[in-house]
Amino acid sequence: MVVAVKDTIKIDAERWAAVMRRDPAADGKFFYSVRSTGVYCRPSCASRRALRENVAFYATAAAAERAGFRPCKRCKPNQAGLAEQHAASIAAACRTIEASETTPSLDELAAAAGMSRFHFHRTFKAITGVTPKAYASARRAERVRTELAASPTVTQAIYDAGFNSSGRFYEQSSEILGMTPGDFRTGGSRSAIRFAVAECSLGSILVAATDKGVCAILIGDDPEELVRDLQDRFPRAELTGGDSEFEGIVAKVLSFVEAPTIGLDLPLDVRGTAFQQRVWQALRAIPAGATASYAEIAERIGSPKSVRAVAQACGANALAVAIPCHRVVRQDGDLSGYRWGVERKRALLTREGAR
Repeated sequence: MVVAVKDTIKIDAERWAAVMRRDPAADGKFFYSVRSTGVYCRPSCASRRALRENVAFYATAAAAERAGFRPCKRCKPNQAGLAEQHAASIAAACRTIEASETTPSLDELAAAAGMSRFHFHRTFKAITGVTPKAYASARRAERVRTELAASPTVTQAIYDAGFNSSGRFYEQSSEILGMTPGDFRTGGSRSAIRFAVAECSLGSILVAATDKGVCAILIGDDPEELVRDLQDRFPRAELTGGDSEFEGIVAKVLSFVEAPTIGLDLPLDVRGTAFQQRVWQALRAIPAGATASYAEIAERIGSPKSVRAVAQACGANALAVAIPCHRVVRQDGDLSGYRWGVERKRALLTREGAR
């Protein structure tokens, strides 16, 4: 009983400290009431600070209301928090972009979200990791890939994907597809990819690159299996062994894998769906030495219910360490799965000094 009382006193002291600093991170974790005013608030409420002796704490808004307190008109504790509202607005904007035949303007998206252009643009990027324009481009790129596989002609695929002119698309085709539309339709049959297999502290490693940048960093125990994996990913590409110039690229990748904190000063050829691109962008924003849960990544890209899809995007990653899916863990901190083995994941996190 004495221990329970001490724990309660400690928890209330921490809650009061959060109220005093108006900590937005505490919103939703508890609510506090003020006896002298008869209202209850969020910890971040900007209203005048109450006296400690007039304050009581509640785990939920419903509990505060059952105790006879009414919601504060300033912080509106009985409604979704600002962060939740922003996440919902950005998620809705993403759905609008995905469902639109043509890309909505920034003004239209901001108005629908009830924000100014500047505030919407900044909030969208903070949550998804990319600008609205970049997100729309990634979505159209995904449509182009789908349409090129299904449409009878390249031109029809371009217009069906939402481009207003074929000329505009061809200007961006290399950036969007990593190759020409014609090569993409034939499975990259004329796409040249150089590769080499080496050994590192994590086992065998395959490095592959197009003329655009590094397109694969694969890790495993069997070099031949890594080569087969590359062939499966680019079934009609022209695969050639790396020359002496390519050895320099491999050396940089090896140095990076051994010491991820130094960064990788090489261009990447990242190919994936719009959703995968959003996830991978969020992964690259996780600094060395830190981790994030699948749920946190889903929140950051504005799709809080897509935890399973985030995990699948991590599994589809072909650029080990460069796109650091090893920094994503389960909600309870467990390392969970890793396409290149949990022990490699643990080794990478250890050398990065992750907690």
